[in-house]
Amino acid sequence: MTGTDTFRRASARRLRITAALALAAAALSGCSSDTKGTPAWTAGSSPGASGAPSAEPSVGGTTPAASPGSTAPGSADAGSTASAWKVFTDPAKNVSFELPQEWIAQSVAPAEGTMPGALKIEVKDADGGYLATLQTGLPPQPAAACADDAAKPYVVVSSVPVDLPHRGGEGTIDPRVVFRVTQGYKYFGSYGITNIVGGTEGKACTLQNLVRGPEGKGDYSFGDLTELKAFAPDQKVAPAKAFDTLDQAAKYVNEGSQFANVQRMLMSLKIKN
Repeated sequence: MTGTDTFRRASARRLRITAALALAAAALSGCSSDTKGTPAWTAGSSPGASGAPSAEPSVGGTTPAASPGSTAPGSADAGSTASAWKVFTDPAKNVSFELPQEWIAQSVAPAEGTMPGALKIEVKDADGGYLATLQTGLPPQPAAACADDAAKPYVVVSSVPVDLPHRGGEGTIDPRVVFRVTQGYKYFGSYGITNIVGGTEGKACTLQNLVRGPEGKGDYSFGDLTELKAFAPDQKVAPAKAFDTLDQAAKYVNEGSQFANVQRMLMSLKIKN
């Protein structure tokens, strides 16, 4: 193979990636797509080491969940790799979700200003690494103003419909489990649930992983961050993900076992109305 052939193949590959991401951005900008079913850039099956069940107790009730099987993309366990799952339920049985047997769900004190009965549950992996936080009873707050020259380009890498109680209105959509990437000095990614439109024309200052809850119930979130932005070089990025290219972000979603298991966990969320 000549150097020219290698360059042409590499260029063609870059064009395919760019076209696919542009299509995802156009179709799912702000997660406002009406498409139901297979999402753009959804997680696919990939081999991964599945941890053995752990004796580590979780705060709140847990019960075994059915092991994942072969399912259609967009379902709660599409592509998940953990061999055994359990169900976390808070003592009042207001919320529940599935998580891999070796992961840990722990109740912590809700943030100040949350509504009475609010919950805050942190999820960590078997090694204690942070994965996500579920928060309920969050006081509704309008999105911060965003000047046109401050908005950053973003792409919806994965977007899957999920059935959750929510409040509609201007700037909202039906809830979805998403993984979105915004562009700064790197490409920063975050997963979570949302029913809030990200921004206009594929740009936003912040992307909220937040669902507007039913009237009187407050808002709620479940993800690694409640808000994603383009970080400055001197800012702490974690728990957001940082990528050098959009292709790396796509591989994290499509080929990595962590996102596949997180996606199943987020999609399994049940909240009492």
